[in-house]
Amino acid sequence: MILKTYQLNLLEKLKEALKAVLPIMGIVLLLCFTIAPIPTGLLMTFILGGILLIIGMMFFTLGAEIAMTPMGERIGTKLARTRNIPLVIFLCFILGFIITISEPDLQVLAEQVSSVPNYILILAVAAGVGIFLVVAILRMFIGISLSKMLIVLYPIVFIIAFFVPRDFLAVAFDSGGVTTGPMTVPFIMALGIGFSSVRSDKHAENDSFGLVSLCSIGPILAVLILGMIYHPAGGSYSPDVIEEAADTVELAKQYLFGLPHYMKEIFISLLPIVVFFAIFQIVSLHLQKKTIVKIIIGIIYTYLGLVLFLTGVNVGFMPVGNYLGQTLAGLPYKFVIVPIGMLIGYFIVKAEPAVCVLMEQVEELTSGAISGKSIGLGLSVGVAASVGLAMTRVLTGISIFWLLIPGYAIALILSLFVPKIFTAIAFDSGGVASGPMTATFLLPLAMGACQAVGGDIIRDAFGVVAMVAMTPLITIQIMGAVYKYRLYKSAKAPVEALAETSLASYAENDIIEL
Repeated sequence: MILKTYQLNLLEKLKEALKAVLPIMGIVLLLCFTIAPIPTGLLMTFILGGILLIIGMMFFTLGAEIAMTPMGERIGTKLARTRNIPLVIFLCFILGFIITISEPDLQVLAEQVSSVPNYILILAVAAGVGIFLVVAILRMFIGISLSKMLIVLYPIVFIIAFFVPRDFLAVAFDSGGVTTGPMTVPFIMALGIGFSSVRSDKHAENDSFGLVSLCSIGPILAVLILGMIYHPAGGSYSPDVIEEAADTVELAKQYLFGLPHYMKEIFISLLPIVVFFAIFQIVSLHLQKKTIVKIIIGIIYTYLGLVLFLTGVNVGFMPVGNYLGQTLAGLPYKFVIVPIGMLIGYFIVKAEPAVCVLMEQVEELTSGAISGKSIGLGLSVGVAASVGLAMTRVLTGISIFWLLIPGYAIALILSLFVPKIFTAIAFDSGGVASGPMTATFLLPLAMGACQAVGGDIIRDAFGVVAMVAMTPLITIQIMGAVYKYRLYKSAKAPVEALAETSLASYAENDIIEL
């Protein structure tokens, strides 16, 4: 019976993965057969990568649902019930630190900043995440509004940024998205839900989200402060040589070579969470054997899914993204890369593993009042806009400051007027949207275009992750403003009709605030 249930769940997740991945594969194939031809070997590498991506996404989303989310929620609930603030602070810092230090993308970030020793940057970023995870948890205990904290913290970030060399800015802001990986994000979001579940006040639902948004600030501040200390002249980056498989044997070798590498990476990344949960189980949780078996199966699914997913996107999608960027930006009408990039951005965010988890958690926590599809639409529109702006920056060399400062200013102003839960979801979604698909396809696309137009890769191509993390903050909060306006209009309806409205009690609070 249990096996049959898992089979049905896998089939459902497979359908979701196909809906998410096939559109982006279709767009790339259409470009390959029309205006941006690519070598046959690269095309076959891309198709095989897409197949692995679909299978990996299927296993990961099911694994996150039956393991990562319950683990985070149970740990959060147990910690919240202890009411032992010093213990909570210590454990949350340790958890944030060890999760971040094992994040594979953090090693890549460290290599880009040659003037700062790798181990110092890694330790500083990990400490930043640990500190801000503690801040996020304490906010939930104290009941401080997320929007007020963001309005204080982001101006501090931009003030510090003015004292950091321009070459260093894009990498620094990218670090916020790089360190929130597809495995840690679902766990941290679930941790927040667990902490809020022990509260019975009207703002508990709002405070369920917001941990990822605050944890993303820590790495940015850490890298910027290191920039002030070391005064780096910029990052260094040597583009990888695009390897084309000459035949099917070479194609198989590329994937067989990459598979063990990502098996090791994901094992190292997943291990701290599993060990932390195991210690908690022995010391405090004492879950039933049936529940533990279910979580173990979920962990295996999560591990298998991420290994296949990251192998597919790194081996199959990354070189094609770079080649497409070079080809499109090399056309006589090179500005065509802007609308094409926007179209790719609209669909590619649907293939981010953690996005599916966010959509499910939002819909579940709000009992369907905020649909997962609406959040997905807001993310797609936001990422489309961000990729369009990023490609424009690649072609023109506009400083990232001219985009980030007004963008975050708009997002922070909106946070004063929209329902609090939309602000929390929006700022969390920024970290969720800037996942491995952004790092392995959109960033190489921008880098390839930058190479073609003779731009500075560090200044002009890097920053895509930061842009993708910013624009959903605006689009999802605009959705919140529309939602609030509709509730305001519904205040004129009869009391009986208002009682049937989704989130009626929440709506009444918002109408009173107006």
